[in-house]
Amino acid sequence: MRTRGGVLLANIIAGLGLGYTVTNIGFGDYAELNRMFTFQDLRMFLAFAGAVGIIVCVFALLRVRRTPGRIHAGVIPGAMLFGTGWAISGGCPAIPIIQVSSGYLPALVTLAGVVVGMRLCRWANGRYFQLDSGSCGL
Repeated sequence: MRTRGGVLLANIIAGLGLGYTVTNIGFGDYAELNRMFTFQDLRMFLAFAGAVGIIVCVFALLRVRRTPGRIHAGVIPGAMLFGTGWAISGGCPAIPIIQVSSGYLPALVTLAGVVVGMRLCRWANGRYFQLDSGSCGL
């Protein structure tokens, strides 16, 4: 039986490991991210390809079988907004946290944008779309 404390500790350790790795490979540096997004440096592409390869192997070892289903209505617009925000700010929601912890305080603006975006998503979802409650992040 897993306890809440054990799961929390495992998440903290995994998060610290991810932050350490992301920082050391340069994904926390805006200039590095810009070079990767403009394909001047293929490390990000290769990192994502490697991650997909690893998860395919893990799924095969664990015999995870998923049947492709209908794509959620919010996936395409959400992916477009996420990608646009990532390209403008230089990171997904985890990167600004790493940047702030590394002393790069302008990333606080990006974090504020993440919070405002999630709130706007919840508002628009409630008013116009009525998609499931997990479609707007936290």
